[in-house]
Amino acid sequence: MLKVPCNVSDQIHVLNQCRFLAPPRPLFSSRRRNATVLSSPVTRPPVLAAVVSDRGGLGSEACVQSGSGSLADRLRLGSLAEDGLSYKEKFIVRCYEVGINKTATVETIANLLQEVGCNHAQSVGFSTDGFATTPTMRKLHLIWVTARMHIEIYKYPAWSDVVEIETWCQGEGRIGTRRDWILKDYATDEVIGRATSKWVTMNQDTRRLQKVSDDIRDEYLVYCPRELRLAFPEENSSSVRKIPKLEDPGHYSRLGLMPRRADLDMNQHVNNVTYIGWVLESMPQEIISSHELQTITLDYRRECQQGDVVDSLTSVEEVENGREAVSELNGTNGYISSGNQDSRQFLHLLRLSNDGLEINRGRTKWRKKQQR
Repeated sequence: MLKVPCNVSDQIHVLNQCRFLAPPRPLFSSRRRNATVLSSPVTRPPVLAAVVSDRGGLGSEACVQSGSGSLADRLRLGSLAEDGLSYKEKFIVRCYEVGINKTATVETIANLLQEVGCNHAQSVGFSTDGFATTPTMRKLHLIWVTARMHIEIYKYPAWSDVVEIETWCQGEGRIGTRRDWILKDYATDEVIGRATSKWVTMNQDTRRLQKVSDDIRDEYLVYCPRELRLAFPEENSSSVRKIPKLEDPGHYSRLGLMPRRADLDMNQHVNNVTYIGWVLESMPQEIISSHELQTITLDYRRECQQGDVVDSLTSVEEVENGREAVSELNGTNGYISSGNQDSRQFLHLLRLSNDGLEINRGRTKWRKKQQR
């Protein structure tokens, strides 16, 4: 049990040791079919808390209280919304998460999306095993696997910036579930990115996809928005646009990529973020030097295991009238994107080297780098 310091200097000392600590979050019922969120959520006991400055540092005011729950819960800068139907968490961009421009890499962004999604599931009582599996899923040896990921980045956060990410999920028919995200610069409240994804269930033993049962749907739909909420409007959105298969040979290629042990996740297959890095490996250097990634869409078609060898192929995607069509976001979450005449678009294919079987197909859009 933490002892409460009796003066301000002691409080600051404890906070410096513990870094940032999340505010109390409501607890929700874990009922099954036809369950509803408790009308008067019960809050967890008070935990250590700190005021965060607009750049992510500790504020001059601090309040330290003893509490219960896991240490990770108390240290985490995240909490459920008041209605319990979405989750927000703040992250500091670390030095090892940025690239040569001192801004976060797209892999960093994707890892943060995955982290906040798992923390959301933990906050409502789902398991940490198998990336947020429900009780019924664990009984049936089912896990979540990514079917599609779409990320749009309007502005990359820099080293030491604080990013606030909001996430929520909702049903996708009998096939699986959808999870969306909105990324904001915590200092300015500016929307700097959005993402959406589709997930399906797989039997961990047979490695075959399986439909989502009513029991599983009831377990997670209780925590989903009552009305459809989308990070991207479906109409004319590139997030749902079909990706054609890249014809061999590609304009650019990187052959013989192999998963490292560190690329395997808790489900014993290559983590979905690793595929992003493999896709970028075959991008031409002149584009990497002059442009930055604006949008990436990946369709995951086959698992990749540790012993597999992978080829990454990239080709320029021809667009109508030689210009890229840029979709606009109107309404849903208040952001309108603008066109960029200096943008470039590419198609991608990841395949197994030995038999050519398709692992992943993708599309990326790149914008001209701006002077910072």
